[in-house]
Amino acid sequence: MLRAVVALLLLANLAFFAWTRGALAPGFPPPRHGEHEPERITAQLNPQLVVVLAPTAASAAVVAARAAAARCMEAGPLGENDIVAAEALLATALTPASWPAGSWLREPAPPPPLWLVYAGRVPEAAARRAREAELRKLGLEFELLQAPPELAPGLVLARHATRAEAEVALAALTGASTPLKGGRVVSLPAPPAMSSLRVPRANADQQARLQALPAEAFAGGFKPCAGAVRP
Repeated sequence: MLRAVVALLLLANLAFFAWTRGALAPGFPPPRHGEHEPERITAQLNPQLVVVLAPTAASAAVVAARAAAARCMEAGPLGENDIVAAEALLATALTPASWPAGSWLREPAPPPPLWLVYAGRVPEAAARRAREAELRKLGLEFELLQAPPELAPGLVLARHATRAEAEVALAALTGASTPLKGGRVVSLPAPPAMSSLRVPRANADQQARLQALPAEAFAGGFKPCAGAVRP
C-alpha cells in the first residue's frame, strides 16, 4: 500500500513537472501560457515604434506630455467682493506645492455693450404691443429693457460696444426702404468693474481640480478661456 502511494506521488510530480515545462502542450498549456504566446507579439501594431526610455528620459516625456495637455482656464466675471472670496477659496482648497503664488491672475472683464439702438420707452402695455407689432412688420427683432428706470420698460433693437457702431446701425435702419421711425441711440450706465480669475496654463490634473470647485463661488465655475487655443 505504501509503495503504491509513493508511486502515485512520484507520477503526480513528474506530470506536474512536465506540465509546467510545456511538455503536455497544446492539450494542457503550461501556467502563464498567455504571457508567452508568440501570437501576442505578432498581433501588435507597429511594434518597431515601441521605444524603451531611460528613467530620466521617461520623466522628461511625462513632463512634456503634461505641458502639452495644459490649457488656459478662467472663471468670472466677478465683482470686487466676490473675487476676493474666490481667491481665498482657491488659496485654501488647492495644494500650495502645486499652486505657487502667481498660478492665477486677475483679468479685467470687458464691459458689456452699453450703447443701444433704442426704439423708445413704452410703459403702457397696449402701446407697447402696438409698437412691437410695428417692429415685427419691419422684420426687426427686439428685446424688452427692464432697467434703468429712465429707459424701462423700453424696446431695444441692438447693443453695441461704441456709440459709433450704434449710430451706423441706426442709420442703416432709418435709411432702409421701409425706414424705422422713432429710433435713437442711448447709453446704459456703466456697471461696477468686474474681473475674471485666470489660470494661464493648467495641466490636466489642475483642470480637474479647478472644475471640482463649487461653481456658485466662481460665477458658474472654471471653463476654458474664451478664444484660447490649446497649445
